[in-house]
Amino acid sequence: MTIHQITEAECRLVLSRGSTGRLGCALNDQPYIVPVSFAYESDSIYVFATFGQKIEWMRMNPQTCMQVDEIENVTQWVSVIANGKYEELPEDDRPHARNLLEQRHTWWLNALAERRSRVEDLLVDPLFFRIRIESLSGLRATDSLQTGS
Repeated sequence: MTIHQITEAECRLVLSRGSTGRLGCALNDQPYIVPVSFAYESDSIYVFATFGQKIEWMRMNPQTCMQVDEIENVTQWVSVIANGKYEELPEDDRPHARNLLEQRHTWWLNALAERRSRVEDLLVDPLFFRIRIESLSGLRATDSLQTGS
C-alpha cells in the first residue's frame, strides 16, 4: 500500500461527491466528533442540524473541521480534512443551503434521529450552518500490487 497527499482540486472533488462526514469541534481542550450529512459548494460545507452539544460548542469556538472519506477497502481509500469556521446561517441564507442539501438522500435524517434521542418533542427547530473552508488536505491510499508500484 502506498499513501500520498492529494491536491486541493482532488480534495474538492471528494467533497463534491460526499454526503456524510465527521464534524469535529472542541471546547476547553475537549474534542467532539459527530457524523453529519452535508452538501459542499465552492468554499463552504452546508449542514442541517438541531440544537445540541455541537452547536453550543461551535458557537463558543467556531474553529471546526470536517473529515470526508471514500473507502473502497483497507488498502484503497481517500480521506479529506476541511478546516474552517462555523457560521450559523441567517433566515435569508437558509433556502440556498436547503436546496443544496435536498440534493442529498436523507439529508435531514441525522438531525431528526439526534433530536428523537434527546427529547420526546419531535418538533424540529431547523438550524442551518456552514463551515467556511480555510484549508484543505487529503491523503490517498492505493494498493501497490494493483498500481504496479
